[in-house]
Amino acid sequence: MPLTCFKTYDIRGTLGENIDEDIALRIGRAFAKVLDAGSVVLGRDVRKSSPALHKAVAEGLMLEGVDVLDIGHCGTEEVYFATDHLNADGGLMVTASHNPKSDNGIKMVGRGARPIPENGGFSAMHDIAAANAFAEGRGPPGRLQGVDVRDAYADRVLSFIEPASLLPMKVLVNAGNGSAGPTFDVIAQKLLTAGAPISFVTINHEPNGDFPKGVPNPLLPENRPGTADAVRANSADLGIAWDGDFDRCFFFDEHGAFVDGEYVVALIAAAILAKSPGETVVHDPRVVWNTMEVVSKNGGRTVASRTGHAFVKETMRAHDAVYGGEMSAHHYFRDFMYCDSGMIPWLLLLSHMSRTRCALSELVSDMRRAHPSSGELNFRVANPDRAISDIEQRYRAASIDIDRLDGLSMAFPDWRFNLRRSNTEALLRLNVESRGDRELLAEKTRELSAVIDKA
Repeated sequence: MPLTCFKTYDIRGTLGENIDEDIALRIGRAFAKVLDAGSVVLGRDVRKSSPALHKAVAEGLMLEGVDVLDIGHCGTEEVYFATDHLNADGGLMVTASHNPKSDNGIKMVGRGARPIPENGGFSAMHDIAAANAFAEGRGPPGRLQGVDVRDAYADRVLSFIEPASLLPMKVLVNAGNGSAGPTFDVIAQKLLTAGAPISFVTINHEPNGDFPKGVPNPLLPENRPGTADAVRANSADLGIAWDGDFDRCFFFDEHGAFVDGEYVVALIAAAILAKSPGETVVHDPRVVWNTMEVVSKNGGRTVASRTGHAFVKETMRAHDAVYGGEMSAHHYFRDFMYCDSGMIPWLLLLSHMSRTRCALSELVSDMRRAHPSSGELNFRVANPDRAISDIEQRYRAASIDIDRLDGLSMAFPDWRFNLRRSNTEALLRLNVESRGDRELLAEKTRELSAVIDKA
């Protein structure tokens, strides 16, 4: 029987329906077999169901003779770091990130924190776990060992900036009662000890698997007012918020205005290129013009990648890219095993604001005027293929470029769009951008939406 918790490149499902402790144990065994692992890092988020699933995964690994390096409650990027730092054969993180409280799942990486390949890797794990035909383990049972890598992880994160070069700032931090709080505290203390004149105001800082303010996911507009209001109430210079496992971070300017993801990608790219001119930056294909312009102005070159962490990491390695950014708030760094981090970006943004001596609103305002965008619009349609085909037929004659790297991208002299299937949900996702023309942006967004709605 297929296991429906296996998605495109991770495992997620509803507890008791798609995933439970028995399935988690089988996944642990399958992971060990496919990777022929001797040692594996294991971590978990703050969800109420995570300790039991964490224990089941550990049992599965140990049944196959794997030594489990348990880093306990943490963020996903700490598993990535520990897998590389401890020279383990793989890493597993029990988390459902920003999914509802009723869900849970597992993110996984191989040696060096590399993504698990789909063919012969992830698919093989599915088949082995689904068959549930395990005999004896591969040898003597493995051992469980608690390991603390947070101090070393924080040092790696802080190596991306020079703390003493930062200007005085007040920063509002919203952990959303997810996993970010304890890890942030270690980084912040090291930052202050190194001489950074930064003051922090924290809200919803304590991890709480009941998520009293809702599951943290600042990508949703309805989840932003709490951070925005706190920025204004505390006269902060910027606000930071994370999702549940803090591999994504989100920013608010000094007025409490949310900074859209494509502009954050450009800002992080500019910060990186200030120290590493001439390097390559990878971006996703959804909204591209602003990123391409900023990277070019800062002496870099851009390469587009399919959306999704496995694809971005693969493209970065192929081009030796220093940084990769997705507008969905995933930011990847060559010097962090090509992995995504939710802690490195805010440090780089503080450094960039200090170097330019500009407020965050100033840094973003020119980009918003030059390249306004629609934001990501989601559609549930009966026939996604027909919707994409109808759009292409309607706009083909006027387009100056058509690209199918990830869905359908079509460019025109003054505007552009990308229409693609979601990797994780049954949705079509639309992004539209223009060259400084908000009226044209609104007009084309309405046109495209109407065509999609009819499909």
